[in-house]
Amino acid sequence: MSLKNTHEIDIVRVSSSKIDSVDFDNLTFGTTFTDHMFVCDFREGKWQKAEIKPYAPFLLDPSAKVFHYGQAIFEGMKAYKDESDDVWLFRPDQNFERFNKSAKRMAMPEVDEEIFMSGLHQLIDLEREWVKKGLGNTLYIRPFMIAIGSGVIAAPSTQYRFMIILSPAKSYYSGEVKVIIAEHYSRAANGGIGAAKAAGNYSAQFYPTKLANERGFQQIIWTDDATHTKLEEAGTMNVFFRINDTLYTAPTSERILDGVTRKSLIDLAKRDGIDVAVRPVLVEEIIEAAKDGSLKEIFGAGTAAVVNPIVGFSYQDTYYELPKIENSFALLLKEKLTKIQYKLAEDTFGWTVKI
Repeated sequence: MSLKNTHEIDIVRVSSSKIDSVDFDNLTFGTTFTDHMFVCDFREGKWQKAEIKPYAPFLLDPSAKVFHYGQAIFEGMKAYKDESDDVWLFRPDQNFERFNKSAKRMAMPEVDEEIFMSGLHQLIDLEREWVKKGLGNTLYIRPFMIAIGSGVIAAPSTQYRFMIILSPAKSYYSGEVKVIIAEHYSRAANGGIGAAKAAGNYSAQFYPTKLANERGFQQIIWTDDATHTKLEEAGTMNVFFRINDTLYTAPTSERILDGVTRKSLIDLAKRDGIDVAVRPVLVEEIIEAAKDGSLKEIFGAGTAAVVNPIVGFSYQDTYYELPKIENSFALLLKEKLTKIQYKLAEDTFGWTVKI
């Protein structure tokens, strides 16, 4: 696929890079940022001149609507460097489309494709030395938009800021992951903003996740808000269940995020002959499968972690340990996906885009 790179952007470079001060072998996810950032404001009903400038804090009015009414959306993407020092994006068109779906749901202006794609291309091209070679090394990309218009009247802003910042990264999670199946709290509700990558979705799940952490669990598998009988997402990731040799995952909806990693894993599994069932997954059937031994794997899927195996889960104060298996679908699919992302395997789907 092509990557539009025709939008004119003003570029102000740093006087000296901080890259030599960064320990790329010991990165904490999302805490180190590159030298530059992309900024484009929406004012008077249209997008203004875009710019790339040194990464730095910026001032906002205390009454900016993002602080009071939560108009904020974001995306998560990655750039990869192959053995020839070329830099690649993975399915950026999907992130662009989802970003604008989120914007529409939050009553925010949609970003022009040329602004989004040219901003990505030119910023990453400028920071390409921050993308390190080797499996597991990536450049995490965070496009986001906030309401910057002032005033505490409960109404959508008329001014917005679209930005892209970059963070070198290694793996997101480490160690074994145990989860609790939610019985009371919900991540999202019918008619709500669960399918949007809105900031409020994530802040709302911090408290129940904190309660799970206090009990020795790393994450929560969320259930539907109405009955708490349907399994939907794991933490901030989509979730898959393997019963015997079939993968099950819930369909996307206004409660469940349309994950780029999720849909890519489904396509890879189908291509390679793994049975995939996209349908509602019930808590009771997973409990029964755990009891009779047919539940082989549970794993989360998302941009940051790619694939995150889950070793066990708790429901109604009973803990179920998953078996350790050699032919793990989670690890197999992760390997196939990452090889495409790092250009170590043929991209038969046309998912990768060269910077």
